[in-house]
Amino acid sequence: MTGTEITALLLFCTAMSFSPGPNTTLSTALAANGGLRSALRFCVAVPAGWTLLMIASGLGLGALVLGLPPLRWAVKTAGVAYMLWLAWKLARAGELTPVEESRLRVTFWQGVGLQFLNIKAWMLALTLTAGWVVNAGGQPAANPGERLAIIVAIMAVFAFTSNFTYAMVGSLLRGWLAQGRRLLWFNRMLALVLLGTAGWMLMV
Repeated sequence: MTGTEITALLLFCTAMSFSPGPNTTLSTALAANGGLRSALRFCVAVPAGWTLLMIASGLGLGALVLGLPPLRWAVKTAGVAYMLWLAWKLARAGELTPVEESRLRVTFWQGVGLQFLNIKAWMLALTLTAGWVVNAGGQPAANPGERLAIIVAIMAVFAFTSNFTYAMVGSLLRGWLAQGRRLLWFNRMLALVLLGTAGWMLMV
């Protein structure tokens, strides 16, 4: 890749990774409710799931999902249903508890699977595939495999870093959230973010 392509890729990844979404919202919520350690599993699951998703997109699955309306709607429906379920669990959590006892729990494999239920993630993967993997400066790329490997590595770092950053914020707020009903209202605010994400997924 040229320096210009790398710079554009880094700016794109920064904007997409650090903007609020279902992953960063859950990272914040998990750390706020169960501590930073309880969120680490999810922070690792996001880049793992994203890597599998990006590889699948690079091999053509992304274009298939977005190109077939029934399959696209199946992904949307499953993703929205999962977002609604998580929002419901989050809205009911009002006490700081160990993750084993918390109403809000997301396993590693659930975190991985969430990436495949996010139509925004599919669109992002397809954009990266079309813009950086199969094309190089407007021309067909001669080394798509190498370019895919570079993008996967960069996005994995960004995915972990962004989610860990949001988890740190959630963890730092634990002391303040422990007072009164602050945690309950904080969780309900994050639940509204998930509901908004679900609504957005239905419209794209």
